[in-house]
Amino acid sequence: MQKCDNVSFVRRIENPPNPYNRYSAEFIGAPPPVKLEIYEETATKKIITRAFASDREGGWRYTVNCYRGCIHGCTYCFARQYHEYLGYGAGTDFETKIVVKPYAPELLREQLKKLPGKIPHLDFSFATDPYIPLEATYCLTRRCLEVCADFRISVAIITKSPLITRDLDVLKRLAEVSVFFSLPFLTKQKSNPFEPFAPVPEARFRAMKKLSDAGIETGIAIAPVIPGYNDSDIPGLLERARECGAKRAFMSLLHIDTDSIEDYFLMRMREKLSDSAMRKIINAIKRERGGSLRHRTFKERSTGRTEQWEMARQLFDFHYRRLGFISSQSTSGLLPETISPKSPISQPSLFG
Repeated sequence: MQKCDNVSFVRRIENPPNPYNRYSAEFIGAPPPVKLEIYEETATKKIITRAFASDREGGWRYTVNCYRGCIHGCTYCFARQYHEYLGYGAGTDFETKIVVKPYAPELLREQLKKLPGKIPHLDFSFATDPYIPLEATYCLTRRCLEVCADFRISVAIITKSPLITRDLDVLKRLAEVSVFFSLPFLTKQKSNPFEPFAPVPEARFRAMKKLSDAGIETGIAIAPVIPGYNDSDIPGLLERARECGAKRAFMSLLHIDTDSIEDYFLMRMREKLSDSAMRKIINAIKRERGGSLRHRTFKERSTGRTEQWEMARQLFDFHYRRLGFISSQSTSGLLPETISPKSPISQPSLFG
């Protein structure tokens, strides 16, 4: 990979031990400040990833990720573990060592030429937000969407970024498109401890309205639900999304996939929340996970097991129907087919 220039200082390096490295480094004294570093992955051979999805016809989901790592820095992000496969850390490395795939649009075009008609739809996201700030310069997601428009491929997108409004002209050219905004918190104050560098919720709602007003189908992803923290936000989030033109919605329970993600999630909570608020969240998660913060099986990833989770699900279900969100049934093959108020799905996973 080719390294680009360092951009700016961010904060101290803080990474849980990488389980794939035999040795882990420890700093004597305070860790040094970390810089934003951009690496260009020029050796990429394929850009479409096939991932198992039990809810899809044929059992497969096809995803495109133009970037690795994410500047938004969401402490709960399941994709942090994928940075460890590259030899980096799941903490600040994930947020500041960003890998860019500069040939993604060309690779996508070549793959679609070889697979005409075999890929009915593509999902953008699932490892990194397709509209991280670097997209403003690289335009890789935009150029990939242009390829999808040329091939008449249906597209689903999940993002936290208003930058997507830049590409309204391309979105309108697509055969079929659905855009979901990840909005688990109703206010900036609620969002800050868990999404430190993501666009504020109000900016995401404004972007949702702009796309909806332009005729693009939009939805809200209330993911993750952190029991004991943001489950009470569910009615307000659904109401606000409906006001902004959203037609679909889904929710999912927080899931923590690895020791590294658990360590980082807890570390950031200690920094941002009071001891009592942190204990409330930890105890609530452990009740849903049978005494652990981690789910035991892939199936358990999606849902909780207590009355508290059942109440959250019923709260979602009631307001979903009250506000007139459209049926979860879908004939498009896009993300909405997996979304059911009675069966909240998990945060999408790149590797199933």
